[in-house]
Amino acid sequence: MHITKDLVAASATPLVLGILAEGESYGYAILKQVDELSGGQLEWTDGLLYPLLHRLERVGHVEATWATPPGGRRRRYYRLTDQGRAELAEQRRQWAAVVDALRGVWTTTQPIRPIAAPSWEAGR
Repeated sequence: MHITKDLVAASATPLVLGILAEGESYGYAILKQVDELSGGQLEWTDGLLYPLLHRLERVGHVEATWATPPGGRRRRYYRLTDQGRAELAEQRRQWAAVVDALRGVWTTTQPIRPIAAPSWEAGR
């Protein structure tokens, strides 16, 4: 299944904030966790993640430090700030409202089936 760019972008901030709520992490690990959480359905790239992390840092939702783990290479680690935790709580409230509205629409409407080509086009 292909998930549209708009939906990927809209869900990026709450996903990153949620991942960082579990503890500090670095870019590649965040990319892998998104892949695992989505069962490979969300295909994030560095070009999506790093600008988002930089923006979240700029607005005070995350803070970053450089560190070198034992036997590893130097990495930039990101952690959630108190302001970021508050933003995550707000994002959760907003997304819950969206999900509830979608569930309401989808449970009250008939299943959608692909539209077949009109019979007059079948002979083309």
